[in-house]
Amino acid sequence: MARIAGVNIPTNKRVIIALRYIYGIGPANAVIICNQAGIPAEKRVNELSDDEILRIREIIDRDYQVEGDLRREIAMNIKRLMDMASYRGLRHRKGLPVRGQRTHTNARTRKGKARPIAGKKIATRK
Repeated sequence: MARIAGVNIPTNKRVIIALRYIYGIGPANAVIICNQAGIPAEKRVNELSDDEILRIREIIDRDYQVEGDLRREIAMNIKRLMDMASYRGLRHRKGLPVRGQRTHTNARTRKGKARPIAGKKIATRK
């Protein structure tokens, strides 16, 4: 099992797919890393030599911000928005959608489970 950037990447998958398990590396970056390291796209992780794994590790350490550092930077950016009380920061603080989505309906992922409003009852026909 190869360990890159503190993540155990799956051994039976292709390298391009396995690199995506690292937070901060998506499809495009995985292809770029493989090209820089000189690894063919169809090669699987369990077929990699120690030298190839080392080359991948060095490229990621040198050129990319991944895992803990990236998560920390994103959290600090959100905290900065909240501290300066910008519109986006207020939306983060209230737990509402930040990027202009509608909230009258939908937005349940951000707002959480629907809660009933006390005293409001549905009118029924007689």
